[in-house]
Amino acid sequence: SQSHLGDPSSAVLWLWLQPRGLLAVSLPTADIISTVEFNHTGELLATGDKGGRVVIFQREPESKNAPHSQGEYDVYSTFQSHEPEFDYLKSLEIEEKINKIKWLPQQNAAHSLLSTNDKTIKLWKITERDKRPEGYNLKDEEGKLKDLSTVTSLQVPVLKPMDLMVEVSPRRVFANGHTYHINSISVNSDCETYMSADDLRINLWHLAVTDRSFNIVDIKPANMEDLTEVITASEFHPHHCNLFVYSSSKGSLRLCDMRAAALCDKHSKLFEEPEDPSNRSFFSEIISSVSDVKFSHSGRYMLTRDYLTVKVWDLNMEARPLETYQVHDYLRSKLCSLYENDCIFDKFECAWNGSDSVIMTGAYNNFFRMFDRNTKRDVTLEASRESSKPRAVLKPRRVCVGGKRRRDDISVDSLDFTKKILHTAWHPTENIIAIAATNNLYIFQDKVNSDMH
Repeated sequence: SQSHLGDPSSAVLWLWLQPRGLLAVSLPTADIISTVEFNHTGELLATGDKGGRVVIFQREPESKNAPHSQGEYDVYSTFQSHEPEFDYLKSLEIEEKINKIKWLPQQNAAHSLLSTNDKTIKLWKITERDKRPEGYNLKDEEGKLKDLSTVTSLQVPVLKPMDLMVEVSPRRVFANGHTYHINSISVNSDCETYMSADDLRINLWHLAVTDRSFNIVDIKPANMEDLTEVITASEFHPHHCNLFVYSSSKGSLRLCDMRAAALCDKHSKLFEEPEDPSNRSFFSEIISSVSDVKFSHSGRYMLTRDYLTVKVWDLNMEARPLETYQVHDYLRSKLCSLYENDCIFDKFECAWNGSDSVIMTGAYNNFFRMFDRNTKRDVTLEASRESSKPRAVLKPRRVCVGGKRRRDDISVDSLDFTKKILHTAWHPTENIIAIAATNNLYIFQDKVNSDMH
């Protein structure tokens, strides 16, 4: 039951589970986390960084001393997913930065995930090994071939226990499918196909076929000077394998049905909110660009994030969003300076909780926001190593704009725009959240569940 989430503004809702990462004085860019993703059970959590590395954390099993308490997330495996490359035809460097990670539903003892940089998607298989064969006839213990003249008798090799080893192996590489930078990947509910989207095209891939993909959306105009919008994110419907949505830099969402045509240039539904003329400004188009879109677990709603708001859309209502929540409305007066320092182009992500009743998204100053859809209450919390100890309760934060200030309030003028929470993830069934703040991964758990344990 998620009913205790009814009051996210209470100071006892979320507490620290653990921090991960380093406090760096001069932070290497390669260590900046660029994506966070729980697997389908929530037992594993993967992060990708700008250095092309993927780190997988595993939740510790229940301990015997406290039978109902789940442990922390510990490092399970770390591997280099992508290396920097150079496109000689275009004289372009291809960054190794991991743009997105998506887990595949588990079908046997092994786990599988897709990771992508700007151009290349890779399928990785993660397996465990805790036994090793011993007693080879033709090889010695180090694996070298024996001198055959010394082999006098045949023996049956046996499996002996060994320390657990986690092996990560590249299974497939899906390359050459995109001219522009890949911004999202999404695994279909059929568990056989997935799609990848760049600025102008969306491709459909079969997980078993690496040398070809099918172009299902192409918004590239004949003359690039006529280009008015780009694709910013896309996702498959969680239950209907024929439906997917993609968002655009103009703030619209297009729901497409692959049964209608091979090329989904004509959308089934267009979700777009008419602009309020009284709010029109030079920045209107930039701040209306959708940076993330997520279907609810039920498949009935879509959650979108633009620069200042998060919106919940009902699939049966195209004219306007069902709900709109202000993330940091106090920045409206600061858009000019945010444009000058390029922060206005930051791409924040958003997430649903397991029951689709609470939504979460990031903000500046290492703040993140939660909105309870039932009670309409919201809370601002801070992911900061300096002010927190493990298991400490998070205090709600408040940003004040002029006028009277309470003791713990922070002024809008003293917000740190270099500390931004772009990437967040919510455990699929429990109230555990993962927050990426620059090079640190913070994991929080709600206090009610923690006390019950």
